[in-house]
Amino acid sequence: MDHSQAPVLQAIADYHARGDLSFTPPGHKQGRGVDRRVLDVLGADVFKSDVLVMNGLDDRLMTNGVLSKAMDLMADAVDADHAFFSTCGSSLSVKTCIITVARPGEKLLVSRNAHKSVIAGVIISGIEPVWVHPRWDAHWQWAYPPGVDEVREAFGRAPEAKGMLLITPTDYGTCAAIKGVAEVCHSFDRPLIVDEAWGAHLPFHPDLPAWAMDAGADLCVTSVHKMGAGLEQSSVYHLKGDRIDPAILSMRADLLDTTSPSALVYAALDGWRRQMAEHGHELLDRAVGLAGEVRSRLRDLVTVIDREHVVHPDRADDHDPLKVVLDLAELGISGYTASDWLREHHRVDVGLADHRRIAAQVTVADDASTVDRLCDAVADLVEHADGLPRARRVDVPAPGELELEQAMRPRDAFYADADHVPVREAVGRICAETISPYPPGVPAALPGEVITQPVVDYLLSGHEAGMYLPDPTDSEFRTIRVVSRNG
Repeated sequence: MDHSQAPVLQAIADYHARGDLSFTPPGHKQGRGVDRRVLDVLGADVFKSDVLVMNGLDDRLMTNGVLSKAMDLMADAVDADHAFFSTCGSSLSVKTCIITVARPGEKLLVSRNAHKSVIAGVIISGIEPVWVHPRWDAHWQWAYPPGVDEVREAFGRAPEAKGMLLITPTDYGTCAAIKGVAEVCHSFDRPLIVDEAWGAHLPFHPDLPAWAMDAGADLCVTSVHKMGAGLEQSSVYHLKGDRIDPAILSMRADLLDTTSPSALVYAALDGWRRQMAEHGHELLDRAVGLAGEVRSRLRDLVTVIDREHVVHPDRADDHDPLKVVLDLAELGISGYTASDWLREHHRVDVGLADHRRIAAQVTVADDASTVDRLCDAVADLVEHADGLPRARRVDVPAPGELELEQAMRPRDAFYADADHVPVREAVGRICAETISPYPPGVPAALPGEVITQPVVDYLLSGHEAGMYLPDPTDSEFRTIRVVSRNG
């Protein structure tokens, strides 16, 4: 296919050139009704290109096929059979995949290191999750995606499961053996869904970890805004093979998707695909080199978690070099403190901060100047570390202690009659809400699980140390919502 084309971008350019006059949404009418103070911040071009898809990008009957052409080009660029654009983020894309593969009440294998958006999909769909527990690393105090053996064992427990949902890469850049997991799923004639939100760049360079569509997955979800050049909320999910009917997938998507999608998001997806199809290899070559430079420059100052630290038969199967993870335990400060200090003193923002780490992602947008600024900021942080507050102890559970008993189906517990009890009195009760340290947003407890003392100790100590818990109904985290004993 001709990847110099960008059908959505061209349709917006044509719309401008024709001088169409709109009496449809959006009500700002290409910016004419927008307050000047808003335009001064956002710019007039944002609103000028914010056009309706129907009778905007395309005609009333969508006869020009603007979106379908753009999605076909995306599928071709990444070796998928079909690609579907979403302007609602991968949070919605992964829900679409769940309700396509499994019906309410049916079982689906799900990595327990799933993002909270996956858990929301489990609740909304009404499926019965069969948790596939990740591989724990007591030294680094984090989890890797489950391996082939764990997936095979889970199918042994639930051979009737309708498929598997695997999360890889993690927010820390650690990756699963997608090909081996796909082979296990296919030996049961079941599809593999890969939540590859952090992997939109993977198809475009051979030295990066395996891309799900090339490794045998049936469905794959990517967040182009994370490691690509899409606008926030831009997501694409891809389909390959004949285990899932694309018409059914499209029908399920229509149930959840917005009826007012953003042409701006579509245009950015279209342009990013063209950029990567034409120049992705060289751009990612440069990005990988820059990430290597960051590691080299910081290695003598702070612990840089490299590929050799995590890739092992009992750990991760691969590692994304564009995720630069710095462990601060030897400096005696938390990732929370480091993140806040870097923002305040250097205007440098990092995406991930936990009780002992920060992570910086390098993308095709970076260059020598941005890398210099990052390295200089971290060097200054190290120099000032002794004067910063000491990291408070976080009682991270031992390996296996985060594998909670699932006493109720998540949907049933979420909608059950519930009480709020003091956090320390919640031990032994069934959780009725999701509690996710964020980032990375993997729930420590989710609806239907029996709350344990180690999890309570972890959450309380983490909250006191600066952990962000966005989902509990009690924003002060004095109580936990639990299933009522009187319900």
